[in-house]
Amino acid sequence: RRDLCIMNFFVAKLKNDRTRSIILMAIAAVLWSTGGLMLKSLPLNPLAAAGSRSLIAALLMLAIIKKPSLKFNRYKLGSAIAYTGTMVLYIAANHITTAANAIMLQYTAPIYVALLSAWFLNERTTALDWIATLMTVGGMFLFFMGDLSAGAMTGNIYAMLSGVFYAFTVMLLRKQKDGSTLELVFWGNLLTAIVGLPFLYGSLLDARSIIILFLLGFQIGFPYILYSYAIKHVSALEAILIPVLEPILNPVWVFLFIGDAPSPRAFAGGFIVLTAIVGRSVIITLKKNISRKNA
Repeated sequence: RRDLCIMNFFVAKLKNDRTRSIILMAIAAVLWSTGGLMLKSLPLNPLAAAGSRSLIAALLMLAIIKKPSLKFNRYKLGSAIAYTGTMVLYIAANHITTAANAIMLQYTAPIYVALLSAWFLNERTTALDWIATLMTVGGMFLFFMGDLSAGAMTGNIYAMLSGVFYAFTVMLLRKQKDGSTLELVFWGNLLTAIVGLPFLYGSLLDARSIIILFLLGFQIGFPYILYSYAIKHVSALEAILIPVLEPILNPVWVFLFIGDAPSPRAFAGGFIVLTAIVGRSVIITLKKNISRKNA
């Protein structure tokens, strides 16, 4: 089974190359962060929008996979359910509670990965991992602190559950890293489409909305193609810390296109998050280089 040339290129370059995988994950996070502005300009039920863009993303992935395997095991089925749960619960939370509450509570996911990855994946969580995780969550809190509120309790619960499902999505992808992780994400998007598309019933889509939906499909699909290959070469904690760049970058696009500048507190929170993610990656890379030299 032959993949597209661009995917063959990435796979060849990613082989045993953790640094390149981290870069690809960062690129994916940047691309994901552009979706906020487009979703806000789309006059659709949130679940209908999620289902539509996931369908387009699934079709994009299908063009690469060609013939996805119809054989399922508990981990493969679990990753599809976890992915769909992440998407649906986050959208439901965003609809009920404040956007800041929803994204802040979802991105408590690194804590769950730090707690569970040793048991679930045999990936030991070090002191450096805990420092980076707590700095990231603290920076996120500082970043969104001005917008956080009591919100609706049901929405906050949905957001927290979305974080749990997000953590298990990443860990289940890592659990199956020796297989086709892209295929796992494909099934997750297809299941999300099945759940969300019924909410499209009765909606009238003009040409502008259709164009935005296709852009959103590529905006979520192509980054997940990069992510699905990169996750094979990083730890579960790295695979969930690096995407934290997504909510941090959202206000950057708002500032560039709308002119609404983030507060100094938000800048400070973003700086802490970047420091935690980049600092951890640099320290681990230096340690590995020193170990190779001493070997």
